[in-house]
Amino acid sequence: MRRLLFSLAVLALALPGASLPPAPAEARAAVQAAAPDRARERLNARVFDRVWNDVRRHYYDPTLNGLDWDAARETWRPQALAATDERELYMVLGRMLSGLEDRHATAAPPASVVNQELQRRRRPVMGLTMDAGLDGHTIRDIRPGSPADEARLELGWRLVSVDGAPFELDRVLEDGVPVVLGLRHPDGRYEERTLVPRLMDPVEPWRAGWARHDVLVLTLEQFDEGLGAWVGAMLAAVPEGTRVVLDLRGNGGGRIVEAQNVLSCFLPAGRQWAVRTSRANSSAPMAVEPGCPPHQAPLQVPLAVLVDRYSRSAAELTPAALQEAGRAVIVGEPTPGSVLISSITDLPDGGRLTLSRANIVTAGGVRLEGTGVTPDILAPTTLEDRRAGRDPTLEAAIAALDGQD
Repeated sequence: MRRLLFSLAVLALALPGASLPPAPAEARAAVQAAAPDRARERLNARVFDRVWNDVRRHYYDPTLNGLDWDAARETWRPQALAATDERELYMVLGRMLSGLEDRHATAAPPASVVNQELQRRRRPVMGLTMDAGLDGHTIRDIRPGSPADEARLELGWRLVSVDGAPFELDRVLEDGVPVVLGLRHPDGRYEERTLVPRLMDPVEPWRAGWARHDVLVLTLEQFDEGLGAWVGAMLAAVPEGTRVVLDLRGNGGGRIVEAQNVLSCFLPAGRQWAVRTSRANSSAPMAVEPGCPPHQAPLQVPLAVLVDRYSRSAAELTPAALQEAGRAVIVGEPTPGSVLISSITDLPDGGRLTLSRANIVTAGGVRLEGTGVTPDILAPTTLEDRRAGRDPTLEAAIAALDGQD
C-alpha cells in the first residue's frame, strides 16, 4: 500500500498542470520578494490600529456621530493591510474616517507631513496654490515671480498630471529638476508645459498693506504662533481715523489661543466668546484675555472681516465672535463650517492623524460646525474677478466702513 501511495504521488507530480516545488534559488527569491510584503503588511497594521484605537478612545463624540466603529474596522482593516504602499493605505484610512462626517478627521501620509513641515522654509516650488474638487485640482492662486508665473499659467486651469502621472499634493519637488505639467483649460483644451522648480523663500503668513490712505488691510493666512503679537504691533501705531480690514480669505485656521489673542485687540477683557465641551461633556467658557499684545487696550477702530469658502476653524470662530459682539461687519461668502477643536497624533510610519477632541459653540450658543458663518454682506469674489484684478469683497467692506461715518 505504501508503494502504491508513493507511486500515485510521483504520478501526480508528473501530470500536466501540477506544481513542482521550486528550486532552491527560486525559493530564496520568493522568500526575499515576500519579505517586503510582510513588512509592509505589519506596518500597515500598526498604522491602522493606531488610527482606529485613537478614534475610539479620544474622539470628542463618544457615539462617533452614530458610526458603528467595530463594523468599520471589519470593513477597512483587511483593505488597509493589503495596501501595497502608503498612498493606498492612506486612501483606505481616509475612506474610513470620512464615515465620521467630520472635516477635521484626516490622516496625512508621511510625504504630506514632509511638505507641511517645509511650508515655512526656503524650498523648491512651482508657485501654485491648488483647489481640490470633484473634477481634480484647479489652480486657485499663482505666486508672482514663480516658475508658474513665468510659464504664464492661469487661474482656473486644471492640473491633470505631473510627468505623466496623476497630480498628487504630496509630491516633493527638487530644485532645478524639470516637471511636465498636463493642463486642462476651462474650454476643454489640453496642453503640456514644462516648469523648473526653484528655491524660493516662504510666503509671509501675515501681511499689512493700505487699500486706501485710511484703510489698513491685515491679510492673515494662518493662525500661527505669534499672530496676536503681530496684529497688536500693526495696530499700535495706526493714525486716528484709520479703518481696519482683517482678510481671512483662504485662512485654514490654526491655534485657538492666537484667535483669542486677535480678539483681545478688538473686544474687552473678560467677554465670553465661545464655550468648549470635551468628550466627558465638561463645558469650559472661553473669555477674552486682557491686553492686546503688546499689552494695549482694545482698539475702537471701525472693523470689517473678509471670509470665503476656504476660511476654516479659527478663521470662522474669530469673525463669528466679532459678529455676535456687534464689533465688526463680516463680508464675503459663507464659510464651510469646520470648527471643531482638533489635535494631531504622530503615526508609526511618519504620517499624522488629525482628530477632533472637543466641540465648540459661540457665546450665543451657535454651533458653527457644518453651518459656518453667514456674512452680514454677501460679496463673493469670483474667478473672473480675480483674473481681471478686481476685488469686490474688499470694495464692499470699504463701502460698509465708509457708511458707518
